[in-house]
Parts: sequence; structure tokens; C-alpha cells
Amino acid sequence: MQPGSEQAARAGFDQDFLKKLEYLHIVAKKVFAGRMRAERRSRSTGAGIEFADHRDYTPGDDLRYLDWAVYGRMDRLLLRLFEQEEDLYIYLLVDTSASMRLGGGPKGSGRPLLKTGPDGRIAKLGYAAQIAAALGYVGLANLDRVAVYTFTELLGDGLPAARGKGRIFKALDFLATLEPTGQTDMAAALSEFVQKVKRRGVAIVLSDFYDQHGYEEGLNKLRYHRFEPAAIQILDPREQDPTARGDVELVDMETGELRQVTLSAAL
Repeated sequence: MQPGSEQAARAGFDQDFLKKLEYLHIVAKKVFAGRMRAERRSRSTGAGIEFADHRDYTPGDDLRYLDWAVYGRMDRLLLRLFEQEEDLYIYLLVDTSASMRLGGGPKGSGRPLLKTGPDGRIAKLGYAAQIAAALGYVGLANLDRVAVYTFTELLGDGLPAARGKGRIFKALDFLATLEPTGQTDMAAALSEFVQKVKRRGVAIVLSDFYDQHGYEEGLNKLRYHRFEPAAIQILDPREQDPTARGDVELVDMETGELRQVTLSAAL
């Protein structure tokens, strides 16, 4: 842990944890063209070190890549092609809407989102921040480019794509200061994202996916614009196994909408 990074320390990341992450890899189903060499193979060919194939020599080709062993056997001038190694762009999209506050105490309570309370829970946004930090470190450790963005009904603040393990401390500080507020509109927020971001890559969405308009359109926008989406749903145990019974009035944390329902164990 970098000395003096108090906000990063709040997230609970120590040296041992960061070292373990170095052995992990984010494996993309697709390979995207990058600007610089990294540790990920591309389907394109160029000046790499892994042999890919041969092609016929044409005037003007670099003579250094001629395969003279093949010429000696077959009397043909063939050029050796190599796999390029390129960097992958990884975008971490963190839902910071009001519903992500659950588990973190009431608004204005001063309870840090990344600290456990008396009940042993942290806010859903706290879990999302920890997962984003872990995935971000994995990407940076493997020389990929990692960007972090927040979203509610619109695309929020973010850290632009960066490369190198040293960037993780800035990401940890950014994630440790997130505050849940506003409503969710994934279609609008992700539409803004695909227009803003020029480089395609893996887009990892961390959210509870509580969107009154539905989340499908937002994820489909990522697919349509040739990103590779991955969805990680963050839920509080009380949402998965509610204990409320009888006649209750529910209040939507984002819209303030009231609904009176009768909750039985079966329902």
C-alpha cells in the first residue's frame, strides 16, 4: 500500500491482497486493437515475437523477415509474420444511484461506504467499489488500460484510461469517495458513454440493475457499439431474503414512490 493513501486504506486493500491479484488475468472473448504492445495477443500481425504465419514476398517488403530456411527447402521467398501484442481497454462502470446506499446507513449519517457497520454489512456501493478496485488492479497489472466511470441517469465523473500498476492508487482514492444519489437510467447513461469513449473494449457494469425503465436497452447499446459487456449485480441480503411481513408501505429509494403491499412468506 502506498504510504499516505488514507482513502485507499479505507477500502481494505493491503499489500498481500494486491500481490495475489497479479496472478489473475481478465480474459476477453474478443481481442481489440490497441495502441501499444502489452501482454495480450492480437489477431493482427506485425512486429511481435510470436510466429503466426508465412506469406509470399512482394517487392518492398522488409528483407529481414524473409525465411531463408524455407527458401532453401522450397525455393520460394516467404515472409515470416508475427502476432502483435496489444493492450486491452477495460472500462469499469459503477452505479452510484441512491439504491446503492442500502447497507450503508441513512444519508448524512457519516458512515463510510467501505466500512462495515454493527450489522457486519457495508453499502452496496461499497462492495461495487471494492470489486471495481480489484478488477482495475488486475487489468493494470497485466498492462491493460483501465478507465473508471460512475453513472446514474447520466454518465458521471470518471478516470480516463490509464496504464501501469502505479495508477491503482488514484483509482482507489477515486472509488473510496463515491456517494450514492439520484436515479438510474442505464439507457441514457450508457448512450452517453458510447458516444464519449472512442476506443472499444470490455465494459464491466457494476450495479443492482434497479432501473424503472429496464436495464436491457443500456446493455444492448454496449453490444451494438462493439463493446464486450459484462454485468455484475450487487444485492444486499435483505433484498434477496426480505424479513418484512404483514401490511407495509414500501418507499422507492430513488423515486420516492410509495406502494402499500401485504407481504406473506410465500410472496
